[in-house]
Amino acid sequence: MSTPPVSRLPEILAASENDLLAEWSAALDRQMASRAGTLRAVAADFLSALRNGAQKGELSDISGQAWAPMRSLLEQFSRDRAIQGFSASQTATLVFSFKEPLFARLRIALAGDADALARETWTANLLLDQLGLHTVETFQQTREEIITRQQEELLELSTPVVQLWDGVLALPLIGTLDSARTGVVMQSMLEAIVNTGAEMAIIDITGVPTVDTLVAQHLLKTVAAARLMGADCIISGIRPQIAQTIIHLGVDLTNVITKATLADAFKLALQRTGMRIVRPENVRPEARKEA
Repeated sequence: MSTPPVSRLPEILAASENDLLAEWSAALDRQMASRAGTLRAVAADFLSALRNGAQKGELSDISGQAWAPMRSLLEQFSRDRAIQGFSASQTATLVFSFKEPLFARLRIALAGDADALARETWTANLLLDQLGLHTVETFQQTREEIITRQQEELLELSTPVVQLWDGVLALPLIGTLDSARTGVVMQSMLEAIVNTGAEMAIIDITGVPTVDTLVAQHLLKTVAAARLMGADCIISGIRPQIAQTIIHLGVDLTNVITKATLADAFKLALQRTGMRIVRPENVRPEARKEA
């Protein structure tokens, strides 16, 4: 069985590095116009890492140690581009745009040897495809991490705990209440109870569109967790249709204090903490309206 011929790609990369860099920069200018500057800044490092990897590692597999600097370069580049808001195709252009000058240089170096030209072109094509796919995979992973982090931040922002009075907290909920959000709700409320020493906590579900069995169970878990921390809970915003739904589902809320509005819940919370609202006797109703 004959031994496959040794690839001349590392030799050609080393001998033509400066010409390749100049031709590649020109190609980037044509393809990316105003955005080519940021790619040209990475092109020299990419070409150096490509030459070293081709000389020391396998051309058909970039997972080896020899290609570690190249992988690291592409990963950092992909992360930066994802954070800056570029698309996956704009990011992968750094790798795939190098095919044009490299193939042109192979045609010059291997003129007169069609078999060698076809072989080296195929080798270079597979190598650059691997590097391009690695770039895209890193970009997508970074984008997923960014999206996950943004979702977590939005969950935290959508579940604010408000201190209405000394010892009284309120947690207005808006939108769908699922398992992930319930965890954030519970954590935010428990932390606020510990930090403020609140005795009463109001969970207002006026902005929750529907209440099903799962949502009701989430609410019960939150109420139970608050009680373990020494705070009583009031659920407000129980509209007629929600009350009918809860009864129809057979969810037991007999041990949970409920009120129709946040105002009613706040009034009850003040009473439970020993407070009460009193109108000054010397203020006429007309004056209160004018005020």
